[in-house]
Amino acid sequence: MTVLRHARLVLPGGVVEDGWLEVRSGRIAAVGAAGDAPLPRDALDLRGHWVVPGFVDIHVHGGGGASYTTGDPEEARAAAEFHRGHGTTTTVASLVTATVADLERSVAALADLVEDGLLAGLHLEGPYLSRARCGAHDPNLLRAPDTGEVARLLDAARGTIRMVTIAPELPGGLDVIRQLADAGVLAAIGHTDATYAQTRAAIEAGATVATHLFNGMRGMHHREPGPVIAAMADAGVTVEVINDGGHLHPAVIGVVFDAVGADRVALITDAVSAAGMPDGVYRLGPVSVRVAGGVVRLVDGGSLAGSTLTMAGAFRRTVREVGVPIEQASRAASLTPARLLGLDGRIGSIEEGKDADLVVLDDDLEVVAVMRRGEWVREFARA
Repeated sequence: MTVLRHARLVLPGGVVEDGWLEVRSGRIAAVGAAGDAPLPRDALDLRGHWVVPGFVDIHVHGGGGASYTTGDPEEARAAAEFHRGHGTTTTVASLVTATVADLERSVAALADLVEDGLLAGLHLEGPYLSRARCGAHDPNLLRAPDTGEVARLLDAARGTIRMVTIAPELPGGLDVIRQLADAGVLAAIGHTDATYAQTRAAIEAGATVATHLFNGMRGMHHREPGPVIAAMADAGVTVEVINDGGHLHPAVIGVVFDAVGADRVALITDAVSAAGMPDGVYRLGPVSVRVAGGVVRLVDGGSLAGSTLTMAGAFRRTVREVGVPIEQASRAASLTPARLLGLDGRIGSIEEGKDADLVVLDDDLEVVAVMRRGEWVREFARA
């Protein structure tokens, strides 16, 4: 049993300024406010600290010098461990555009880590993307969506693929979106030059996520709203947001939160292997990227190519720089993505009966300790 006390707990209903919680057998056994129950003398005193639910990242390619995009299980373990240390207790591993044969090998290799519980699933970002909005994806490997190929990938992954990003305007795009929805896989609209009408058709076919809203998609225009407005206007669509200070202006992120609410915003990192590493040249799947001042761009062409962000950084920026209330930022970093994955009954919020996935933050919202399923991944340093 572990008991935490005198913490500022960020709960689904708001903040408890002087709260406590009890962890037993890897789960949250009880939650309360100071004075409503006797606490053991050895309870961990977190006075001056916040406790938020563990972060859930549904779009991340790597970190700590390791990449999911190689399909190497050992690299995947290292990337997951890096992000766990920064509070991401639930991770979906994102792959990038590659040949279908290479993707088959990668998803088959990483499926074991999903089945073991290290990863919460796999995300295919490509190869069914628009050449006009390909960003850091190799345009020579992009292809039209094909239901037969998708079936092969789903089979190779043994049910571990949780999301596929697709440009719905491509020939066969709507058929694949229907196929994914029927298979219980999240169909995400992204790297797309779709019009508003084409995006609406994709949503009606079963798409429920917008991959890194604004980035890698046709921009807004007052006579052709495009995918951004179509996604934001539909209550059934969750929008991903990269809040690293480079992909989106803080004012834009604030407008998104105001327009759709924290229940429909999923903070993501889109982090590559360079997260937590010095500036230099790294690989992102088949392409080379250069990191300078923490910003990732293609070596050839200079397009933005993911980020060096952690979920802790995204969360902190959302509160400190965008001005989103901490309970709403926590929802976007944890409960909303957990709900997308169908895991909100177990994770995503501090509630009795849920997994004890917790992040302890100091007054500046810097991570000082991380607990996953009741075990300290990064232990709190007692004074």
